[in-house]
Amino acid sequence: MSNTPFNTLRDVEKRSLIHAVGLPEQALAQGTWSGIAFQVADLNLVSEISDIVEILTVPSLTVVPGAKDWVMGVANVRGTLVPVIAFRLFLGGGRTTHTKYSRVLVVQQSGGVVGLLIDEVQGQRHFLVEDLSQAGHYAEQAIAPYLTREYLKGEEFWGAVDFTRLVNNPVFMQAAA
Repeated sequence: MSNTPFNTLRDVEKRSLIHAVGLPEQALAQGTWSGIAFQVADLNLVSEISDIVEILTVPSLTVVPGAKDWVMGVANVRGTLVPVIAFRLFLGGGRTTHTKYSRVLVVQQSGGVVGLLIDEVQGQRHFLVEDLSQAGHYAEQAIAPYLTREYLKGEEFWGAVDFTRLVNNPVFMQAAA
């Protein structure tokens, strides 16, 4: 075997794989659910991890003329045009103040991708079956039609967002002003 840089790298890879130690398995106990937690205004929300393709800092946007005020514009995310929605404004709240914590959740649905501007990502949260709440804390909120369930963890309520319900909502689909 010749001593080319490629062959040297291949040899290093083989030797490292022989000595590699696997990551410990992370198994959640039965009866638990985990999701990505985020905040929009004063709403604590959580979504399926698999629904979120990417979490971005607020990208450069190109304004879309004739769009509703909650359509912030489109962003070029690695060659894909992603419409970015001001989620708080869509829900009837005020504009999100851009802070160092503001993020865009890129959500993949059957019709493509969409970015949702949120106030803050709070990481991963784990919920037990006994955390399920029937209190209807979010029942009167504009987010209610897009929630599948609510959790009460400590003294905080968390609404589980179903992005399929959101993007298939006729109001959401009618982004033209």
